[in-house]
Amino acid sequence: MEKPTFKDALKFWIKLGLISFGGPAGQISIMHEYLVVKKKWISDSRFMHALNYCMILPGPEAQQLATYSGWLLHGVWGGLAAGTLFILPAMFLLLGMSILYVTFGNIPWIYALFTGLKPAVVAIIVLALIKIGKKALLSAFHYIVAICAFIGIFIFHIPFQIIIIGTIVLAVVCLLFFPNVFQNKDNDANKNNIDESEYYINNTVTDTKSKLSPAQALAKMAISIVLWCAPVVLLYTFSAQFEFWKEITLFFTQAAFITFGGAYSVLPYVAQESVEKYHWLTNLQMMDGLALGETTPGPLIIILSFVGFMAGYHHYDMSVIMGTLALLVTTYYTFLPSFTFIFIGAPIIEKTQQNKWVKKILSLVTAAVVGVVLNLAFYLASAVLLSDQATFMLVNWAALGWILVSIWAMYYLQIGMIKWIGVSMLFGIASYLIPLLLV
Repeated sequence: MEKPTFKDALKFWIKLGLISFGGPAGQISIMHEYLVVKKKWISDSRFMHALNYCMILPGPEAQQLATYSGWLLHGVWGGLAAGTLFILPAMFLLLGMSILYVTFGNIPWIYALFTGLKPAVVAIIVLALIKIGKKALLSAFHYIVAICAFIGIFIFHIPFQIIIIGTIVLAVVCLLFFPNVFQNKDNDANKNNIDESEYYINNTVTDTKSKLSPAQALAKMAISIVLWCAPVVLLYTFSAQFEFWKEITLFFTQAAFITFGGAYSVLPYVAQESVEKYHWLTNLQMMDGLALGETTPGPLIIILSFVGFMAGYHHYDMSVIMGTLALLVTTYYTFLPSFTFIFIGAPIIEKTQQNKWVKKILSLVTAAVVGVVLNLAFYLASAVLLSDQATFMLVNWAALGWILVSIWAMYYLQIGMIKWIGVSMLFGIASYLIPLLLV
């Protein structure tokens, strides 16, 4: 198999960035179908090995897998092209929708449209919780950890980072002294030996990519630090309100480093901090941002860019220009760590086998994420359903009904998420127009 040209690969990365709707599962499936099955550029074992590594990293695993695959094919420039083109279409689309949102969001029928979307977003989060739970809750011990994580963040308001660190410590202690608590079905023993000599990327080719000296690793780390500092220096030099930009850069860098288990794991932290601590947007605006993010291609974590836009927009007295700048800064700091993880870690991981300790620690972290996502569902559902959250008396029964209908439609009828978002928009508009027509 001849090496694919950079131009051929670039065509696919552009296409992937434009059609990658449906979350990480769909995005990974598209990459596997094209790179492994159709083009035979990357062998199945190499693809799965890369995916396993991306799954244990903080950050969007599909975007990191695209970066990893691009790196396998064409080195650093290939990784940069793949990872960047995975993000850019979603970022520009979300920027356009954010500008339309703040410009026309108060028009009654536009407001009604988002009123229909909010219950659907709650349903999407519930379904994501079910999917994550099926994969993550492998034993009674995992269920206990998930329940404890939910109680910790919902009742005692323990910070998300502390829950993750505590879960990792608990996993290490249990692996050392009580390894039986992790018992679950392991299908790894049934793997078949498949001849992959026809693939461009196979074990012999990637051996040459697994060499990374300490000096090279330090050089890449230094480049990453320079890239992180450069916008900070520019903002410090040219902005009279650097304190705001310092909050933006530190907050979204931190969010990028704790995004274990997908975007839904970090959204509760981002939602509560940005709404309750920084007051960048309201909880209902956060719901609207989730709805907008669900309708874009690319990684779901792009929702953080909407949060950044609203932060800049509100901080600078309803300035769309500053909101746009804040969105660009947010996107930059959200995804910069992902590129660093791949370009430094991929050469190392290419010469390693799957580490069972890492898998088991990650499995417990993912179980804790289930509890955290359950907290997110409660947090956002209360914003949609309760007009008076203190008394639990004023319930929006129409919204509750649409949440249940949405779960039924997407889970049992298997209606696609994008299609149902469109239906929910029509529901919101109809709920606004019908009372007017009856008057």
